[in-house]
Amino acid sequence: MQAVLDFAKVRRAVAEERIFAKGDPGDSLYVILRGRVAVQTESQDAKVMLLNIMDTGAVFGEIAMLDGGERTATVVAQEPTELLRIDRRDFMPFLEQRADLCIRLMSVLCERVRWTSSIIEDTVFLNVTRRLAKRILMLAQNYGRQTDTGTRIAAFVSQEDLANMLGVSREIVNKTLKSFQASGAIIYRNGYIVVQDEGFLDKISR
Repeated sequence: MQAVLDFAKVRRAVAEERIFAKGDPGDSLYVILRGRVAVQTESQDAKVMLLNIMDTGAVFGEIAMLDGGERTATVVAQEPTELLRIDRRDFMPFLEQRADLCIRLMSVLCERVRWTSSIIEDTVFLNVTRRLAKRILMLAQNYGRQTDTGTRIAAFVSQEDLANMLGVSREIVNKTLKSFQASGAIIYRNGYIVVQDEGFLDKISR
């Protein structure tokens, strides 16, 4: 690991700063040291789909970095974020000598494939209510903190973020969140979700 740190560079980004855009050259990968980023893609008519939210310890940018192709998505800092940037020209010769790191990267790529397959499957087979319930449970698993009122998702997630995750309008998300609240499954206030009944959401998501 020390050998990687010798040629890695620290990059700091402010909230809303674009780390890279879809179509940019894939000349590096990033490790999040502190903060949170959004991985998203845009259509030609500027519609945004939020693919993922990643925080401390996550790796991104590895796909284009490994094959030297273009970036497959846009990554934007959601808050002040500190990143470790590892350039392709330095990392690839090092990687050729380290089978253990190759295996780790393969694991990361397999995780990405599973994630993508899950998103496609949900979009095709699940309605909005089921998809939103599943996404809230996923956020709770990744960012949940136990409180007296339930599992609080530490990440700020606006209704627009949720709409972009699902590829639907904010109005539909608003209506569905209200139905979840009326059922006692969640509390949604000022961009933060508290899950009070995971069983209810799990049942809906299936």
